[in-house]
Formats: sequence, C-alpha cells, structure tokens
Amino acid sequence: MANDFQLNLGALRSAMQLTLHTHHASRIWHGRAQAEGRAGIIGLNGYVSIMSKMKRGAEQDDPYSDWWMLRIEDKLADTKTRLQTLREQVDQVLANVPPALTLGENLNIQPVKLPLFVGAQLGFMAVYLLADYDDLARRLILAHHTALIDRSTLERWLNEGAHQLRSLLSLAQQYKYSGTQRDDFAANNAAARAARDKFGELPQDVLEGTRRSRFAPPIVRRTPLSAGQARVQSSAAATTEPPAASDGTAAADPSAPSDEDARA
Repeated sequence: MANDFQLNLGALRSAMQLTLHTHHASRIWHGRAQAEGRAGIIGLNGYVSIMSKMKRGAEQDDPYSDWWMLRIEDKLADTKTRLQTLREQVDQVLANVPPALTLGENLNIQPVKLPLFVGAQLGFMAVYLLADYDDLARRLILAHHTALIDRSTLERWLNEGAHQLRSLLSLAQQYKYSGTQRDDFAANNAAARAARDKFGELPQDVLEGTRRSRFAPPIVRRTPLSAGQARVQSSAAATTEPPAASDGTAAADPSAPSDEDARA
C-alpha cells in the first residue's frame, strides 16, 4: 500500500562559504589566542559556537538562554545600525570622486575563503555583519588610496567598525547555560534559587515564556521535572553546556540545522 511506504530522509545540507578580502575582517573572524602577557580575543567562529549552545539551551526551556537570545538580538540590531552609519559616511566621501574618474571594486586578488557551519540564526546575522564590515574596509582602503581620506581617518573608521563587532562578540562570550527549566522557577526549587543567585532575576515576561526572540526555537521539553530530575538540574546549574536530549540521546551537532532550520 502506498500509505505504508515510509521515506527515510536525512537532514538537509547546503554548502556555505564566506569570502573575505581584508585582513581587518579576517582578524575578527579568527580572534586572538591567549598568550603570555595578553588576553585572548574571541573570534566570530567562537561566537557562532556560542549561538548554537544558546539556541540549544532555549530549546531545553532554559529561560536564561531565552533572555540571552533577546539581548544578542538587540545587540545585533544596534551593531548593524552603527555600521550603516559608517557606511553612509564612506559613501559621502566616495561621492567626491570626479565624474571623469571611474573607480572599480577594490577586491583582493587572493581572498580568504572560509567554509561555514552555522546552526543558529543569530550566528548568521553576525556573519552578515562581518561581510558588511569587510566591504566597508575595502571601500575605506580605496578612499585612502585615492587621497579622499587621510590615514588617521582611515584608521579611526576601521577601528570604530571593528570595535562594534568585537563588542558584540564580547557580550556573547558572557553567556552561560543555567541548567534550569521554567518548571524549576514555577516550583521555586533549589535549582531555581541557585540560578537566581548566580545569574540574577529575569524579566517576568521572559520567565513566563511570553517574550522570546523572533528566532527562538520551539521548546522541546515541557513535562514537569521529577524529584530526581530536579536534583540533576540543580547540580547542573553550574555547567555551561546544555544537556543531552531528555530521551538520553546525545545533543544535536551545533552545526547541523534542526527541522525548523531545514533549507534546500
């Protein structure tokens, strides 16, 4: 019977690659490793990993992960606005090129090509901002090369754009998975009290789940916790990793899109 036929479909995948033309953007992607005498700087690749953990925490009904998604979403919007302001300033500068002179695209003859494995929408949004910054840097370098801006202006605007992106990455680096669920707070159990002491109070609408990020995933575990589970969650409150799925299976690969993220 046709109705008895069952398709054994795998996950959808799409090959993705980011092309960067400037050292300025490449440094933001890679960050800086910690070394003696200097602190490490998180790169965009590290940020993408954090966004996958944050999304997985929100799936597990961790209200703090939902709160962090809202904070990152607001920061992304603010960073985008600030980069757009810089772009408008550069556009005004390049508008001073005489009509008789045509300036082509300022492209690297050997750009770096980075394969992308992004499992969270807030990760993609930051990748788009890095691509915007790379384009901004190319245009700024062209403006300096053609004597439209001096070196101090070039460096000031490049640093300002980089600062906005690093501020976003630095904020994301502060995220920690709480190890709690909303049921814990409804019961006001030990796990909830420990989370409040460690991470602070949450806005009521976030705690109730009525305000979530527009990219928040569906919550996959809504059943009340048993006493044994509550004890496990209480001990897990100090961890930074979302737990495995409730059926005992391993947590999903952060780079793999979940069903709602499936794309052709």
